[in-house]
Amino acid sequence: MQAMSADVSDRRSMIAEVVKRHPRFIEAWVALGDHGRDDMERYACYRVAYHRGLDSLRQNGWRGSGYVRWSHVPNRGFLMALHRLGTTAAVIGESDEAERCRLFVLQLEPSGVPEGA
Repeated sequence: MQAMSADVSDRRSMIAEVVKRHPRFIEAWVALGDHGRDDMERYACYRVAYHRGLDSLRQNGWRGSGYVRWSHVPNRGFLMALHRLGTTAAVIGESDEAERCRLFVLQLEPSGVPEGA
Protein backbone atom coordinates (compact mmCIF):
# COMPACT_ATOMS: atom_id res chain seq x y z
CA MET A 1 0.00 0.00 0.00
CA GLN A 2 1.65 3.20 -1.23
CA ALA A 3 0.12 5.22 1.62
CA MET A 4 2.40 3.42 4.09
CA SER A 5 5.49 4.91 2.44
CA ALA A 6 4.09 8.46 2.44
CA ASP A 7 5.48 11.22 4.61
CA VAL A 8 4.38 10.70 8.20
CA SER A 9 2.29 13.89 8.20
CA ASP A 10 0.26 12.65 5.20
CA ARG A 11 0.17 8.95 5.98
CA ARG A 12 -3.04 8.77 8.03
CA SER A 13 -5.09 10.76 5.52
CA MET A 14 -3.73 8.67 2.63
CA ILE A 15 -4.60 5.44 4.44
CA ALA A 16 -8.09 6.83 5.13
CA GLU A 17 -8.49 7.42 1.39
CA VAL A 18 -7.54 3.79 0.69
CA VAL A 19 -10.15 2.64 3.23
CA LYS A 20 -12.72 4.95 1.65
CA ARG A 21 -12.08 3.49 -1.82
CA HIS A 22 -11.71 -0.11 -0.62
CA PRO A 23 -13.78 -0.55 2.57
CA ARG A 24 -13.33 -4.35 2.55
CA PHE A 25 -9.51 -4.09 2.56
CA ILE A 26 -8.91 -5.38 6.09
CA GLU A 27 -5.21 -4.51 6.21
CA ALA A 28 -6.05 -0.90 5.36
CA TRP A 29 -8.40 -0.72 8.35
CA VAL A 30 -5.63 -2.18 10.53
CA ALA A 31 -3.18 0.40 9.16
CA LEU A 32 -5.70 3.17 9.84
CA GLY A 33 -5.98 1.90 13.41
CA ASP A 34 -2.20 1.84 13.70
CA HIS A 35 -2.21 5.52 12.73
CA GLY A 36 -5.22 6.46 14.84
CA ARG A 37 -5.16 9.79 16.64
CA ASP A 38 -6.10 8.27 19.99
CA ASP A 39 -6.95 4.98 21.66
CA MET A 40 -10.66 5.20 20.85
CA GLU A 41 -10.05 5.81 17.15
CA ARG A 42 -7.59 2.91 17.06
CA TYR A 43 -10.11 0.68 18.85
CA ALA A 44 -12.88 1.61 16.40
CA CYS A 45 -10.72 0.93 13.34
CA TYR A 46 -9.57 -2.43 14.68
CA ARG A 47 -13.17 -3.36 15.48
CA VAL A 48 -14.24 -2.58 11.90
CA ALA A 49 -11.27 -4.58 10.57
CA TYR A 50 -12.22 -7.49 12.82
CA HIS A 51 -15.84 -7.52 11.62
CA ARG A 52 -14.81 -7.15 7.98
CA GLY A 53 -12.46 -10.07 8.55
CA LEU A 54 -15.20 -12.23 10.04
CA ASP A 55 -17.39 -11.43 7.05
CA SER A 56 -14.61 -12.43 4.67
CA LEU A 57 -13.90 -15.69 6.50
CA ARG A 58 -17.59 -16.61 6.45
CA GLN A 59 -17.90 -15.78 2.75
CA ASN A 60 -15.02 -18.17 2.16
CA GLY A 61 -16.68 -21.06 3.99
CA TRP A 62 -15.47 -20.70 7.58
CA ARG A 63 -18.33 -21.58 9.92
CA GLY A 64 -17.10 -20.24 13.23
CA SER A 65 -14.85 -23.07 14.29
CA GLY A 66 -11.54 -24.44 13.17
CA TYR A 67 -8.17 -22.90 12.63
CA VAL A 68 -7.44 -19.64 10.85
CA ARG A 69 -3.71 -20.01 10.31
CA TRP A 70 -1.22 -17.15 10.05
CA SER A 71 0.65 -19.12 7.37
CA HIS A 72 -2.31 -18.56 5.01
CA VAL A 73 -1.56 -14.98 3.93
CA PRO A 74 -5.22 -13.91 3.40
CA ASN A 75 -5.85 -14.61 7.12
CA ARG A 76 -3.21 -12.20 8.37
CA GLY A 77 -5.29 -9.01 8.23
CA PHE A 78 -8.03 -10.60 10.31
CA LEU A 79 -5.61 -12.06 12.85
CA MET A 80 -3.77 -8.73 13.16
CA ALA A 81 -7.10 -6.92 13.62
CA LEU A 82 -8.21 -9.35 16.33
CA HIS A 83 -4.87 -9.13 18.12
CA ARG A 84 -4.77 -5.32 18.01
CA LEU A 85 -8.43 -5.09 19.01
CA GLY A 86 -7.62 -7.09 22.12
CA THR A 87 -4.54 -5.05 22.92
CA THR A 88 -6.41 -1.78 22.50
CA ALA A 89 -9.38 -3.08 24.49
CA ALA A 90 -6.97 -3.62 27.40
CA VAL A 91 -5.65 -0.07 27.03
CA ILE A 92 -9.15 1.43 27.28
CA GLY A 93 -10.10 -0.75 30.24
CA GLU A 94 -12.19 -3.39 28.43
CA SER A 95 -10.41 -6.26 30.17
CA ASP A 96 -13.14 -8.83 29.43
CA GLU A 97 -12.98 -8.10 25.73
CA ALA A 98 -9.19 -8.10 25.79
CA GLU A 99 -9.22 -11.58 27.28
CA ARG A 100 -11.84 -12.84 24.80
CA CYS A 101 -9.73 -11.55 21.91
CA ARG A 102 -6.57 -13.13 23.33
CA LEU A 103 -8.27 -16.51 23.69
CA PHE A 104 -9.90 -16.26 20.26
CA VAL A 105 -6.53 -15.61 18.60
CA LEU A 106 -5.10 -18.69 20.31
CA GLN A 107 -8.09 -20.84 19.31
CA LEU A 108 -7.69 -19.78 15.69
CA GLU A 109 -3.89 -19.80 15.57
CA PRO A 110 -2.31 -21.63 18.53
CA SER A 111 1.06 -20.06 17.75
CA GLY A 112 -0.49 -16.62 18.10
CA VAL A 113 0.26 -13.58 15.99
CA PRO A 114 4.01 -13.29 15.40
CA GLU A 115 5.82 -10.60 17.37
CA GLY A 116 6.03 -7.38 15.39
CA ALA A 117 3.29 -8.36 12.94
